[in-house]
Amino acid sequence: MNSFILIPLLVIALIILFSSFFTVKQQTAAIVERFGKFQSIRHSGLQMKIPLIDRIAGRINLKIQQLDVIVETKTKDDVFVRLKISVQFQVLQQKVYDAFYKLQNPHDQITSYVFDVVRAEVPKMKLDDVFERKDDVAIAVKAELNEAMSTYGYDIIKTLVTDIDPDIQVKAAMNRINAAEREKVAAEFEAEAERIKIVAKARAEAESKRLQGQGIADQRREIARGLEESVDVLNNVGINSQEASALIVVTQHYDTLQSIGEETNTNLILLPNSPQAGSDMLNNMIASFVASNQIGEEMKKQNQARGIAPKKRTTRPSPPKNMDNDESDTDDLDLKF
Repeated sequence: MNSFILIPLLVIALIILFSSFFTVKQQTAAIVERFGKFQSIRHSGLQMKIPLIDRIAGRINLKIQQLDVIVETKTKDDVFVRLKISVQFQVLQQKVYDAFYKLQNPHDQITSYVFDVVRAEVPKMKLDDVFERKDDVAIAVKAELNEAMSTYGYDIIKTLVTDIDPDIQVKAAMNRINAAEREKVAAEFEAEAERIKIVAKARAEAESKRLQGQGIADQRREIARGLEESVDVLNNVGINSQEASALIVVTQHYDTLQSIGEETNTNLILLPNSPQAGSDMLNNMIASFVASNQIGEEMKKQNQARGIAPKKRTTRPSPPKNMDNDESDTDDLDLKF
C-alpha cells in the first residue's frame, strides 16, 4: 500500500523539480513574476524559479525589429501619395521592464507616431520635393519616434522612406511629361544634325563652285595664251592681226562642226552653222576691235593732256600691208587675250 502512494508522490516531486528550471534564448529577456508581482528579469541561459510561486509573465525580443507603415497623405500641390516608412527599432536591455509594463502594443504606438509625423511634413512639400527630400521626412519621423519611444524602453535605430507611390493618374501624367521632354530634346538634336548637314552641303557646293570657277578661269587663261601665241606665229610669217583672227575663228568654227559630226548621239547644235556665219562673226569682232582702238586713242590723248605718261609696251614689227579698204585702220591693232 505504501508503495502505491509513494510512486505518485515521487512523480509529482519530479514534475515540480523540473518545472523549477527554464531556459531563455539568446537576445531574449524573460519577465518573472511572483504572485502577479514583478520579480526579476532573466536573460539567456538556464534559469531557475520557485515552482507554483514564480511564473514567467512574458518574453521580450531584444533583436532589431522592423515595422513597415504605409501612409496615404496629400502633398502641397494637392496630389495624393502613398509612402512606405520602414522603422527599425530595438528594446533597450536596461529598459526591459519599461518596454514590458508601460506599453501594451508597441507596433500600434509606432504606427500612430509615423502617421502623425508624415501627415504633418508631407503636406508642406510639392510632389517633386517629396521625391527629392524623402530623407528629410525620414529624419523627422526618427526624431519624433526617438523622443516618444525612449520613455517606453525602445530605441529607434533607423527610419527609411522605402517607397513613394503617387496616384496612378498622376504617374501617367508624369510619364507623359517626361516623354514629351525627351521628344523635345530628341527633336532639338535632330534639327541640329539636319542643320549641320545643310551647312556642310552648302560649304561643299560653295567649294565645288569655287574650284569649278577656278578651273574655267584657268581654261580661259590657257585658251587666251594659246590664241596669243597663234597670233604671234602668224604675224611672224607675214599675216597681220586681222587675217590671223579671221583664220582662227574660221578654223575653230569648222573644228566644232567636225567634232559634232563624229558623235552620233550628240545633243549639241551649233547655231548658226553656215560658212557665212564665220564671216559675220569676224566682221563683228573687227568692228569691236576698231571701236576699242578708237577709244584707246582717245584715252591716250586725254592722258597726254593731263600729263600722264603712257606705259611702255613691247612693239612688234608691222606686218606688210596687203589689205585694201580697212587696212589702214586695223594694221596697228594688237590682239591681247
